[in-house]
Amino acid sequence: MKYAYARVSTRKQSREGNSLEEQVAKLREAGFDELVVEEFTGATTKRPYFDDLMSRLQSGDTLIVTKLDRFARSTADGSALVNDLLNRDVAVHILNMGLIDNTPTGKLIVHILLAFAEYERDMIVERTQAGKEIARSKNGFREGRPPIDQKLKDFAVDLIFNQHKSYNEVVELTRLSRSTITRAVREAKAKKVLAESSMREVS
Repeated sequence: MKYAYARVSTRKQSREGNSLEEQVAKLREAGFDELVVEEFTGATTKRPYFDDLMSRLQSGDTLIVTKLDRFARSTADGSALVNDLLNRDVAVHILNMGLIDNTPTGKLIVHILLAFAEYERDMIVERTQAGKEIARSKNGFREGRPPIDQKLKDFAVDLIFNQHKSYNEVVELTRLSRSTITRAVREAKAKKVLAESSMREVS
């Protein structure tokens, strides 16, 4: 079986030559037995139709896409998917690259993909390190996550202690994580115990 897969995630991609209509037209020229089309917004990374297709692909089948980024989120993701399919004896035909199978040409394309994946990872690391160096040179730089506003934590504690709200309600009201609220409550209890102890010693 030859399965074709087309995907678009944003309206912008429709203007960049990745519209579903353009993909389907190219896939029809290549020929397929079944077409799987997926469309969703950029707010989600779930690909239910693609995941279902991956589970149905069998030895001897071919997966056809117009470009690598139609089924992979990155070059590294693409090389991993291609390797998985080749190990299952499923060929991958990326129309702008060629047929990837267990032939010398197919294996060459896989090596190119792996090389690009490594380059991509190295570039991400390099950009991240450069970004941190620039950030460290600025006044007020702080490594890690920004601190949570103490007033917001105090408000959360007040909701728990004085307004008798549940933890789930406080999470909803403050948008703080349950673990942050739990720590804030624990710290408040410890301060209260310490203050009461100090008062007893004074009296």
